[in-house]
Amino acid sequence: MRRIAVLCGGVGAARFLSGLVHVVDPSGVTAIVNVADDDEFHGLHVSPDIDTVLYTLAGVVDETQGWGRRDETFHAQEELARFGEDSWFRLGDRDLATHIHRTRLLRSGASLTDVVEGMRTALGLRVRILPASDEPQRTMVRTADGWIAFQDYFVKRRTADEVRELRFEPAAAPTIHARSAIDDADVVVIAPSNPFVSIGPILALAGMRDALAAARAKVVAVSPIVGGAAIKGPAAAMLGALGHEVSALGVARIYADVAGAFVLDEQDRDLAPAVEALGLRARTAATIMRDAASRSALARAVIDAASE
Repeated sequence: MRRIAVLCGGVGAARFLSGLVHVVDPSGVTAIVNVADDDEFHGLHVSPDIDTVLYTLAGVVDETQGWGRRDETFHAQEELARFGEDSWFRLGDRDLATHIHRTRLLRSGASLTDVVEGMRTALGLRVRILPASDEPQRTMVRTADGWIAFQDYFVKRRTADEVRELRFEPAAAPTIHARSAIDDADVVVIAPSNPFVSIGPILALAGMRDALAAARAKVVAVSPIVGGAAIKGPAAAMLGALGHEVSALGVARIYADVAGAFVLDEQDRDLAPAVEALGLRARTAATIMRDAASRSALARAVIDAASE
């Protein structure tokens, strides 16, 4: 059985994983998921990227928006707003059960890794899902108004601010399970997630970038940029604002020290020689995941690129 570790953000990574589990044995797949988006709302610990991965693989995600629960209701949120509570971060009624359960266990002394393992089992998933860290790690965004928390930038302010700088605080370390998953993997995939705020926090964990660089030959990264635009989210805007070329090549430059292969969309085929000039094996594929078939096809292409 081939062992595959996938560095994950939210929607793009979750959709990639949903294709991967149809082309390889799911029990050989480990998802290492960003936790720097985590925050507290209404006294509850919310883990957006982890929950998106869990819900997608369990088949209960709202496919239209890519996150949250399908057929969700918001009665509790409406009552909280009635009492004067902030309501800009929407938590659905089914979703609240997840956050209540996680928060209770964390306050009882359980690690986030243990909590997620219990949730994975309850949802009947064979894929191993690991928080990248059990330690607090938060993405902070510097805008024209100063430093703000990631969820304020992403949800409350709807990514309207130009991103001038990012930092992850406090310094944190990966879990021993996440490090072992990378060391033991036959293939490591950097999913088509935002390289700055989804993958960046994982690479910022102590020793993680060095661990991937040492395993570079088995690491393949997938571009989240197609034809100079992001499929979803602010990745393209961040590339430009932070001084990078807004293209798949710009992403390849970010990963050149940690990946041996790079998968870019067929639309960007003309960039392949420049990607290879960075020392990466460039491979093209249809990277836009419109349905189950295209997700599986991309997963096959990525595994093939790693195998080469």
